[in-house]
Amino acid sequence: MLMMNYYSTLKDDGMKILLIIGSIVFPILMYFAQKRWKKLQIFINWAAVIAALIFGNITSLSVYQIIKDKTVMMTNIHAVFLNPYFLIAGAYLGVYFLYLLLKVTLENR
Repeated sequence: MLMMNYYSTLKDDGMKILLIIGSIVFPILMYFAQKRWKKLQIFINWAAVIAALIFGNITSLSVYQIIKDKTVMMTNIHAVFLNPYFLIAGAYLGVYFLYLLLKVTLENR
């Protein structure tokens, strides 16, 4: 039983490390890719606009449904985290925000 718990913890730690490394590597890749291929910058920006629309609409519709159903907001709002579109859009916006910070920092030296 102890060995099984160890592997489960190790697996969870691997996912945490993957998420952290991804949040560092992807913005850097985005920055250098858009420097090399200028048209990619347009795609990156439009993808962020679309992701923001998806993220915002899912959030507002979830809050509206909770208000309409008169349920407890603090317990039911967490169901939005089960929506894969919400998670993908939010993940892209997080990486995009880091990419913008990197771009501003490197180009304003």
